[in-house]
Amino acid sequence: MIDLYTAATPNGFKISIALEEMGLEYRVHHLDLMSAEQKLPDFLAINPNGRIPAIIDRDNDDFAVFESGAILLYLAEKSGKFIPAEPKKRSQVIQWLMLQMGGVGPMMGQANVFYRYFPEKIPAAIERYQNESRRLFEVMDTQLANNKYLAGDEYSIADISTWPWVRIYDWSGVSIEGLPHLQRWVDELADRPACQKGIVTPPPSELSDEDQAKEIRKMVSK
Repeated sequence: MIDLYTAATPNGFKISIALEEMGLEYRVHHLDLMSAEQKLPDFLAINPNGRIPAIIDRDNDDFAVFESGAILLYLAEKSGKFIPAEPKKRSQVIQWLMLQMGGVGPMMGQANVFYRYFPEKIPAAIERYQNESRRLFEVMDTQLANNKYLAGDEYSIADISTWPWVRIYDWSGVSIEGLPHLQRWVDELADRPACQKGIVTPPPSELSDEDQAKEIRKMVSK
């Protein structure tokens, strides 16, 4: 049994999708980020960084893992799925996983902050992060022109890690117009049952987009 500590964010959805794809038994603990439950001592004992997601593997001496990329690698190795054994192919998956962890997620995350949440509009910051997000989309589009998935012909944790972010491109104010291969990949993954289940585990906020942005704006301005 995997205990998943999470919230309805792209980083959280990565792990929900992975657990669904891998067929691993799991139990969801939904943390209220608005109430800063991720900063409470009980959760900090699991993840000292105070961020979701995190897991505890009850079948492995209650082993805790935090950071979404590390969790995906752990679960792939545990299940034997979505990461190749062959060293070069394995490296390719990890390379594209790291592109998401070090590029796509942080750049889109900052685009979200400055475009949606920051109490004042700073055009230079918005443009910087939106442009870099678009550049990374173009990198992925080029890769997907000759590959079905990000790391080649096999679906992997690189796709699982990246799709929850790219699918909300509009929330970051970034277009994927003119990127047909990326659009194809986004649409194909959206048809996967595990992806469909993963992005509603836990359920998204019932607040409207504008009200949700207002609540996050309050957090950012503190």
